[in-house]
Amino acid sequence: MKTPRDITLQGGNGDLILRPPDIDDADAIYQAVIVSQGELEPWMDWCTQDYSKDVTIDWIERQPREWAEGTNFQFAIFDTQNGGFLGSCGINHINWIYLFANLGYWVRTDQTGKGIATEASKLVAQFGFSNLELQRIEIVTGVENWASRKVAKNVGATFEGILRKRLKLGNRNIDAAMHSLIPDDLIR
Repeated sequence: MKTPRDITLQGGNGDLILRPPDIDDADAIYQAVIVSQGELEPWMDWCTQDYSKDVTIDWIERQPREWAEGTNFQFAIFDTQNGGFLGSCGINHINWIYLFANLGYWVRTDQTGKGIATEASKLVAQFGFSNLELQRIEIVTGVENWASRKVAKNVGATFEGILRKRLKLGNRNIDAAMHSLIPDDLIR
């Protein structure tokens, strides 16, 4: 596999580019998290009241190792017109025996509703099927996380049901909606 620095994904209409995050992105990523904290915190365990730029830097610095270990493949999403950071999308919780993984995403609050998460998710899912040879990608969202559930639907994922107490957020376990993609789903 190529190193993370060699991987870029570009949206079909050319308005998005996805690439592994770089330390030079730290300020933009941190600011996007802070702007979006109210929407992220209920659904993203990493987004807490004490979120800091150090957390951003640590996340970025872990990426090359996690890519090399095959445990986490995260992409930063950028607008090709102005270079602005829009969010993140990645594959994690990989089961290399059964060839399935989780797909996660978030888009900064002032950029939601524009199809960014849908387009990025399609690109990253295709990366998972083509580059990682995954056979199944799961999108597991909080039952009441309607924005993420809408993205899963728009990507073409199949809704498989509600999984009781499937997600742990902070000190609480919540029910989750399970959606899945297989390679044929992206060919349609």
